[in-house]
Amino acid sequence: MAAAATHAPRWAAMARDTNETKIQLAINLDGGTFPPDTDSRLLSEDAAHASQNSKSQTIAVNTGIGFLDHMLHALAKHAGWSLAINCVGDLHIDDHHTAEDVCIALGYAFAKALGAPTGLARFGYAYAPLDEALSRAVIDLSNRPYSVVDLGLKREWLGKLSCEMVPHCLQSFAQGARVTLHVHCLHGDNDHHRAESAFKALAIAVRQATSRVAGKEGEVPSTKGTLTA
Repeated sequence: MAAAATHAPRWAAMARDTNETKIQLAINLDGGTFPPDTDSRLLSEDAAHASQNSKSQTIAVNTGIGFLDHMLHALAKHAGWSLAINCVGDLHIDDHHTAEDVCIALGYAFAKALGAPTGLARFGYAYAPLDEALSRAVIDLSNRPYSVVDLGLKREWLGKLSCEMVPHCLQSFAQGARVTLHVHCLHGDNDHHRAESAFKALAIAVRQATSRVAGKEGEVPSTKGTLTA
């Protein structure tokens, strides 16, 4: 009997430091452990505001913005990632730099972990409800950063995250990850539910797009023959 195929880990660890934010991040797209070069500060239980450990995933997120932690926790959980993020940002100014930079860094790390997009589904789409709210997300691992996001949020704030930053976080992730992304909340009365259903829909779509396709190993899912140029 032939041995089961083994795959290189799809993981990445990185730091992104600017005058506005100091970010450490580690991700494993398939759950499980983090890369050997993961910053030890990320693995401290005291550092995480949104954390969850299971036999398949480790999630520990602390951006300094509770609602953003909640959204990234939901994204990682339903995408099947192990994810650790720590950010110290200039929250004395406002939430913009922290939310934007964290999601750009997450996009960078996602792209680095994914590597050459061969043998993958490439496209993913999903609907996710949260009570009365329903959102749809569609993603293409295109290397063409573009996003259309319409969540229809009406409040000014969700916790300490301004509602204008919720779609901007998704746009920033698409920019860093170099993906094409369309996310729409189709209906819902509660802005918390609208936002969370959007992140959950994205998570499921990402999981689908990054899934390996049996028999397509090494093949580029593009008529161009490349997704890297």
